[in-house]
Amino acid sequence: MRWRPAVVGLLAVGLLGTAACTGTRDGTRPTAAWAGPATTAAPSTTGSAGAPGGTSSPATPDAPVPAVLAFDATTLDGKPFKGASLAGRPVVLWFWAPWCATCFGQAPTVADVAQQYGNRVSIVGVAGLGETKAMEEFVRDGEVGAVTHLNDQAGSVWRRFKIAEQSTFVLLDPSGKVLHRGWLDSVDFTKRVAALAA
Repeated sequence: MRWRPAVVGLLAVGLLGTAACTGTRDGTRPTAAWAGPATTAAPSTTGSAGAPGGTSSPATPDAPVPAVLAFDATTLDGKPFKGASLAGRPVVLWFWAPWCATCFGQAPTVADVAQQYGNRVSIVGVAGLGETKAMEEFVRDGEVGAVTHLNDQAGSVWRRFKIAEQSTFVLLDPSGKVLHRGWLDSVDFTKRVAALAA
């Protein structure tokens, strides 16, 4: 049949893309010593919340901060970020690595979804398992600069959300309940974020 070579080719590309995210660029498996169980930090009681988009208040003023969002981090451009700034609205955390071909393939969908639903759902990238320069190149080349990205080289946010591999999406409802943790294809991702935004 004429379509078989195309299907075989697509399957090969998909398998190569998935395999590309199981190791580093030189083919070795990344050393993610921090990819173990989550740790729980005490909620921060000082400082202002740095919400995506540059505001300094939680997404919903006076919203209680769920324990899962009580973390401090740093954005890829070096600014302080408080998970508490996400309280009171649905949240999507996208855990990615700069050398991950699958992650890079998801970038256009993440950018589109953020543009469409970003005023109702907080979408934050959490970069790990790589160097800052490579993370910056990923954001620039993947055209996802409109999304806030955290530089999680130390893996503290990955541990908090029990992330052991990339690409992983974590979807939370406004109360901080984890609705999904795992991989999503672009169609399912878009549908789930649309449902969160409804």
